[in-house]
Amino acid sequence: MRPIRIALTKGRLEKDTVEVLERIGYDCSQLRNKGRRLILEIPGANMEVVLAKAADVITYVEHGVCDMGVVGKDTIMEQGGSFFEVADLGFGRCRFALAVRKGTDFYSGYAEKTIATKYPNVARQFFAEKSMDIRIIKIEGSVELAPLLGLSDGIVDIVETGTTLKENGLEVQEEVSPISARLIVNTASMKLRKKELEPVIASIQKAIAEKA
Repeated sequence: MRPIRIALTKGRLEKDTVEVLERIGYDCSQLRNKGRRLILEIPGANMEVVLAKAADVITYVEHGVCDMGVVGKDTIMEQGGSFFEVADLGFGRCRFALAVRKGTDFYSGYAEKTIATKYPNVARQFFAEKSMDIRIIKIEGSVELAPLLGLSDGIVDIVETGTTLKENGLEVQEEVSPISARLIVNTASMKLRKKELEPVIASIQKAIAEKA
């Protein structure tokens, strides 16, 4: 049987996950010296790590080519999918927020409002829960530009410190949802490889709890 595969979101979440795996006692030397390789072995553990973009982590786990994955809650909320979300890993913390031009009130007036965002599904769900009809414009780059140029009344975006908003004359009007890294598991793997996966999941959960 092939090694257990865990897909990691490249970048900061990858770095934080490697630190957790090392605390558990896994040899992550290949990950520390990966070069351009995207599939790396954890020696002595019958485990492989696959490095991927956030949205692809979900795809690989959902289709079963990876048994587990580490991905931000933001990607899970936007993309959805069929898998088990088994742990909040506690790192990669930030939040989705509704932001507007400083001094304006998004909820005033009766005209239909326009939201610019990289996360249309998250925005749609948030305003559906308020029973509000809004127009959504998907933006790929710097979403802060949209209200400044008069394209939208507000934005729904990921906010960490709020510095970028402040520097562009915007402010948070309302928090949409907190975000952090999550451990996800393929539904079939959870059944078929339960004996192998459960100790890994338990040791990750324990390492997270001890650092909390």
